[in-house]
Amino acid sequence: MKLKLEKPIVFFDLETTGVQISSDRIVEISILKIFPNGNKESKTWLVNPTIPIPSESTEVHGISDEKVKNEPTFKELAPEISKLLHNCDLAGYNSNKFDIPLLAEEFLRVGVEFDMKNRKAVDVQNIFHKMEQRTLVAAYKFYCNKELRNAHSAEADTTATYEVLLSQLEKYEELENNVNFLSEFSILGGKYADMAGFIRYNKNGEEILSFGKYRNITLKQIWQENKGYFSWIQNADFPLYTKNVMKNFADKMRLEDKFNQ
Repeated sequence: MKLKLEKPIVFFDLETTGVQISSDRIVEISILKIFPNGNKESKTWLVNPTIPIPSESTEVHGISDEKVKNEPTFKELAPEISKLLHNCDLAGYNSNKFDIPLLAEEFLRVGVEFDMKNRKAVDVQNIFHKMEQRTLVAAYKFYCNKELRNAHSAEADTTATYEVLLSQLEKYEELENNVNFLSEFSILGGKYADMAGFIRYNKNGEEILSFGKYRNITLKQIWQENKGYFSWIQNADFPLYTKNVMKNFADKMRLEDKFNQ
């Protein structure tokens, strides 16, 4: 089966120093770019995270400080990776909640623009969980009847994720072979404005917070009641992407306030 694409889609996987989006770093990234004509382009990099890799993380993916000490940093790789991702939709396994937010954080940290405004995101794990609720290893066995060797290797996981999606499309007639549908179908828990899940949309399409004392309150209402909360977000330990969403909203509200005076 061939994916029906209107523009390229990039399957990717990250191995990292940990699971905290705002503070952990990439140690390996693998990209598999699929073009509308079926052509493929792949690339895998080891990355020097510039911070120590915890031993418990090394036990998972096998990447140690010693292994990456002479590898390029993400800042050095960012231009090439950004070019590969240009005008592409994104796909991965648990990518909506982890890989995309962390990748965005790495780009923004080194001053490279990144947003999801003109991209679709297909999370193969979410499709899998809606249909079967298993792990990637089990998904690969279930859909492709193959054993996933070198699990937690970014390259092996990336290829397996791509193959699982193709098999899902063959297995389930209700799945449409287009990225718009797959992106919508692979969303769990509603749409998020910041990818990390701190800001989501309500049924009216308004941005609301998903945590804390303002949980389920619209950003507009928070702005009207407590503008200082937006400053607090900027100084607290939130992902840069989340902070940018809050900043852009505050800028929009300041402009509206100015014209309404």
